[in-house]
Amino acid sequence: MRGLLARRMKFHLLGALLVSLGCATLYKFGVAEPRKRAYADFYKNYDIMKDFEAMKEAGVLESVCAC
Repeated sequence: MRGLLARRMKFHLLGALLVSLGCATLYKFGVAEPRKRAYADFYKNYDIMKDFEAMKEAGVLESVCAC
């Protein structure tokens, strides 16, 4: 029984480190990178004036005259 805590602690510390690195890697490639690509694709063809005109016509921008 002598040294049991230290031996188990090394095992659990290594396991926790591997699990945390795995989760971080999965999040990066499963969530963050696809999100960056989606934003890049959206803004690649984004026309701010077309969006502004659509919001103006819909009445979203009350301070802009819809003349």
